[in-house]
Amino acid sequence: MTEPIYATGKRKTSIARVWLEPGEGKFVVNESALKDYFGRATCEMVVLQPFDLTSTRNQFDVTVNVKGGGISGQSEAIRHGVSKALLQYNQDFKDILKKAGFFTRDSRVKERKKYGRRGARRRPQYSKR
Repeated sequence: MTEPIYATGKRKTSIARVWLEPGEGKFVVNESALKDYFGRATCEMVVLQPFDLTSTRNQFDVTVNVKGGGISGQSEAIRHGVSKALLQYNQDFKDILKKAGFFTRDSRVKERKKYGRRGARRRPQYSKR
């Protein structure tokens, strides 16, 4: 494996471009370390789930460019991209990652606000008198 493996992950309005290279486990997100970028343990855990399931935790150096959305959507977009990249590396991981649901692009997004409503569906308070 001479050149890095590339994959794209998406969630809500976040788009993550992921590159995997053989290495000792460095994880760089938008030119900063994983812990520094997210600062939340749950987001780090979400990002590292594909590596834990496939037992490849410290075998790859990962470089990620992610934009759009918030940190939760970005972390799940990175997980989606990492899963797709691991599949390109080894097809044997397909059953494990698919069963965990990491290949499915979670397309749920916030519904737009409609006129005459307080939100997407919430109606104004009814006044009897």
